[in-house]
Amino acid sequence: MASADWISSFPGLRKLEPDVAKPLIETSNVVHLSAGTRIFGPGHAPEAYLLLLQGTVRVQQVSETGREIVLYRVSAGESCALTTACLMGYEEYQAEGIAETDVDAVAIPRATFDELIATSATFRRFVFTAFSVRITNLLRVIEDVAFARVDVRLAQRLLQLGGDARHIELTHQALAAELGTAREVISRQLNEFQRRGWIATSRGAIDVLNADGLRKLASAP
Repeated sequence: MASADWISSFPGLRKLEPDVAKPLIETSNVVHLSAGTRIFGPGHAPEAYLLLLQGTVRVQQVSETGREIVLYRVSAGESCALTTACLMGYEEYQAEGIAETDVDAVAIPRATFDELIATSATFRRFVFTAFSVRITNLLRVIEDVAFARVDVRLAQRLLQLGGDARHIELTHQALAAELGTAREVISRQLNEFQRRGWIATSRGAIDVLNADGLRKLASAP
């Protein structure tokens, strides 16, 4: 991708004034990150504002005991809310970001980010709009973890992950991280789903046998 072409990937930036777009393009770099790369983690402050062009980044929190919860994912055309918050507040990360796939991203240096936030209403609106959408979604995750039934959330996630193929390659631990609960809780629920004939489990994989049964549970209040 040419140095200036990435702007078109973000509708909110297409309206940037030429005198704003020019330094943004000149100081930013398109970077490639391989799948599995730890992009950021606790104790480190962000050096750049990242905009994803391709790929997916998983942002997760890991407790001192090793328990994980997936907070959200960043996909093409999006930015990371945690990075935005840390840049604006001059704070260090409290969670980690992992490239789930190969990732292409635009890295906007902190100095450029600070300058444009202060001087460009269009850039500021782009950043804050993306930030507010992500925070709203994150609040929904917190609400689900705090109040929604685990069995209902697990049924919903299995239907989502299984898709038309109805085959899911995911460990119990990974599912627990997705839903913000303990692996033992997920294992018990999966055993119950298997007892009901809804799924079949094997090492690192789950096959959906009765999607209707899962859908009925997934729609429960």
